[in-house]
Amino acid sequence: MQPYELSMPSQMSEIRHAPERQVVFVLLPHVAALDLTGPVQVFHAAKEHGARYTLTYSSSQSIVTSAQGLVFADLAPLPSVGPNDLVIVPGFDVPMANLDAISFDPAVTHWIAAAYQSGATIASICTGAFLLGTAGLLDGRRCTTHWVITDGLQAYFPRAHVLDNVLYVHDQRITTTAGVASGIDMALSLIEQDYGALLAAKIAHYLVIYMRRNGSQSQTSIYLQYRTHLHPGVHRAQDLLIGHLDQPVSLEQLAQVAQMSVRSFSRAFKEATGLTPVQYHQQLRLELAANLLQNPELTIEDVALKCGFEDVRHFRRLWGRTHGSPPSVQRLRH
Repeated sequence: MQPYELSMPSQMSEIRHAPERQVVFVLLPHVAALDLTGPVQVFHAAKEHGARYTLTYSSSQSIVTSAQGLVFADLAPLPSVGPNDLVIVPGFDVPMANLDAISFDPAVTHWIAAAYQSGATIASICTGAFLLGTAGLLDGRRCTTHWVITDGLQAYFPRAHVLDNVLYVHDQRITTTAGVASGIDMALSLIEQDYGALLAAKIAHYLVIYMRRNGSQSQTSIYLQYRTHLHPGVHRAQDLLIGHLDQPVSLEQLAQVAQMSVRSFSRAFKEATGLTPVQYHQQLRLELAANLLQNPELTIEDVALKCGFEDVRHFRRLWGRTHGSPPSVQRLRH
């Protein structure tokens, strides 16, 4: 199936460019089908929309049977990876009452550790976190797994900081995911990091799924929350705003892309979304800020600037008025 057309051809320029990236899916015995196929579908859709991903399916053995009985054959050997590559370890079936049964091929464990040392980003879904822990990649890191086995993950890897009730956790070049459908959310978030919110939102819409606000919240994303209307001009204006979160966008620019007068556009936007263009743009920026605040390497001033706030005091006031607490409180929660 071909991807739907972007609202305007010129909007492809609003999608951030990124270098080509190899995405390596490492299939373990008894791999969970949805843990694998959900993220695969997301990255495949990203390719259809122009993202420069190369998907590789590899294992230490040429044939792997999933927990659901699907057989994956002709798998590639574990490849060489570099700083621009992404390695994803889907979860696998394990008796919940017997985590001691978990074991890994030493060659795979060594390869994962070496992949991280080479500069690759490593992501796991559900029980895949146990492989990362065995390779020493969770020591001192925030991480998560399926809610049924978070206690088990913490017990096995006491130097990790295991979080409950979150969809996914980014900790520098290590990403861990709760599992099952949350692997889709994780994949969208990784694509957003590479290509920006506009492409991630378009992929979510194309796949008829909802983007979550971020790893720790389950509400529908602002990127899709006000997109259920049928007004093409307003949709084009919303795409323009999403693509320029760090820049000012005038009402005249929005009206032009909507092919309407300023007065007619303002009325149509409010009728379609329930918000003014300024209110919508502010909500977009605050959601981006909520995600950026999870990065401990960014100061509050950095976050404000990346979200288009020239005055950090304005950002603090708007955040406090919306959330009832300063942005530093959001940071402490992660």
